[in-house]
Amino acid sequence: MKRDDSPSPPQQQKPEIDTTVPHSARIWNYWLGGKDNYPVDREAGEQFAQVFPGIAGLARASRHFLARVVRHLAGEEGVRQFLDIGTGLPTVDNTHEVAQRVAPDSRIVYVDNDPLVLVHAGALLTSTPQGVTTYINADLYDPDTILETAAETLDLTRPVALVLMQITGHIRDTAEAHAIVRRLMDALPPGSFLAFNDSVDTNTDNLAATQQYNDSGAAPYHLRSARELAGFFDGLDLLDPGVVPITQWRPEVPFLGLTDGPTGGPAGGPAGGPADDVAALGGVGRKR
Repeated sequence: MKRDDSPSPPQQQKPEIDTTVPHSARIWNYWLGGKDNYPVDREAGEQFAQVFPGIAGLARASRHFLARVVRHLAGEEGVRQFLDIGTGLPTVDNTHEVAQRVAPDSRIVYVDNDPLVLVHAGALLTSTPQGVTTYINADLYDPDTILETAAETLDLTRPVALVLMQITGHIRDTAEAHAIVRRLMDALPPGSFLAFNDSVDTNTDNLAATQQYNDSGAAPYHLRSARELAGFFDGLDLLDPGVVPITQWRPEVPFLGLTDGPTGGPAGGPAGGPADDVAALGGVGRKR
């Protein structure tokens, strides 16, 4: 395992960012009140919110879910290694910040293939002196490359938490999505965890807004049934309370630094905060 307390992003040519087509990572950043987005993203985000007003609440609830899960895994389960795929743009309480706040020696590998995320990788590559944080430019469709590169930072003979938040919908075929996640988990040792959430297809407004988004020319996203989402945990031992609406997974007083705008939503984004009925399910499973 490579020992490198000051990792740097992969040496690559500066990627070109297409600002004429909306991108999911930048739209998500807008919904969270971030500034790393362009007019085309804000327009797409507003159009989505007009059809599904709960999307800002879903984005914020997903962020709170991530923080609760990582804090539990680092604090209660003793996990010291995290592989976060589909990182997105840095906001507040990113995986490494939450994990290293609990356990400073935590090692985190982020994975994404969005050019803007690569540009901002430096913001993700902060770390405690005791731990490591690094970034891989790779695609979820290529789990073998992810695992091979992650092994330069993580010890894959020791438990790892695989973190997949609002990312598997980019894979159209459900069987293929299940197979990719299974391939990743198969490479991790017993005692590893899958921490997962994604949108469910039960909200008609979300379905309509997602279809509109897919028609915009952006990379399509595919909502799944509750049964299909639960299928990602096949063969794993679910932690209580199981696969549930993400606001119901071990709820607690929020502790994130997300800023509310004047309408109750993220500053700079559409209105709407986390609600009990957000259209997303999540859970945590342990590998036997």
